[in-house]
Amino acid sequence: MPAGKFRRMLDTVSGSPTFIGNGTTFSGDFSGAGHFVICGSVEGNCQIDGLLSLAAGGQWKGDIHARNVVVAGDVDGNVFADTKLELAYTARVSGSINGASIAIAEGAVIQGEMHVRGSETVKRFKEKRKDEPEDS
Repeated sequence: MPAGKFRRMLDTVSGSPTFIGNGTTFSGDFSGAGHFVICGSVEGNCQIDGLLSLAAGGQWKGDIHARNVVVAGDVDGNVFADTKLELAYTARVSGSINGASIAIAEGAVIQGEMHVRGSETVKRFKEKRKDEPEDS
């Protein structure tokens, strides 16, 4: 995931993240604390006390439970964010999404229900950052 992408939540991350790299498949449930970056595939459920970032091209089959969640890849399951949930324009979710605060980029696809557990309304935005470097 490019460093500038989803900067709002990533600015608050400290320490070393845990990576599941591109081309790697993890099967099973897991839990932990801190920042998790998923670029490969996961089949299972998680309980994360921190930020879980599913990169564009990443795949998740199962339920995601985390304090904050950024989805840019594909999820076949439910997503539960205790605080903030952000879906990038490349996100594809087949399942319900739940969060106290939800932001959805134009182009993201949700096939399921959406539940906001706070007083905020769902924020919709157009992704302004680009994946490719600009020509000089």
